[in-house]
Amino acid sequence: MKIYFELFWIFFKIGSFTLGGGYAMVPLIQNEIVEKKKWIEKEEFINLLALAQSSPGALAINMAVFVGFKIKKYLGMLATVLGAALPAFLIIWLLAALFQNFQNNPYVIKAFKAIRPMVVALIGGSVYTIGKQAKINKFTLIIVLAIAVLVSQFKFPPILVIIVGAIAGNIWMMNRKGAE
Repeated sequence: MKIYFELFWIFFKIGSFTLGGGYAMVPLIQNEIVEKKKWIEKEEFINLLALAQSSPGALAINMAVFVGFKIKKYLGMLATVLGAALPAFLIIWLLAALFQNFQNNPYVIKAFKAIRPMVVALIGGSVYTIGKQAKINKFTLIIVLAIAVLVSQFKFPPILVIIVGAIAGNIWMMNRKGAE
């Protein structure tokens, strides 16, 4: 029973104090689950992250699902998903109730403007950490940059990037195994 509470509490803390959504949560989840608790190996965490990113839905919830299931199957998944989702639900519920009264307050407007760069920095740190662990080399960096340009400049649909990437990755892995 202790591990279920630990799983819930880890994701509850992360969900409570992380601004910027799922990508900002990734290094915190990794630190708790991989580094501190050592419940999952680094390589497996990267694989779970790739799976979570290519699955529909919010990244934070997807990560909670995959990590919880990996550690303690269905009850672990329930604990992590509740832990990850409950803080956001409670905070949004409270903000929605209060926001109408404060939305034009100059201090609230300034606070939201101040938060934006911090969120960008958290996401940037997450991208750096993931890129470092994903063993990005010159070839894969070219792929990353090409996809970023396709999506941002040419409005290439991200879902097609995921589908093409999944197909290409499978073909590459099959050819690699065949060559060994």
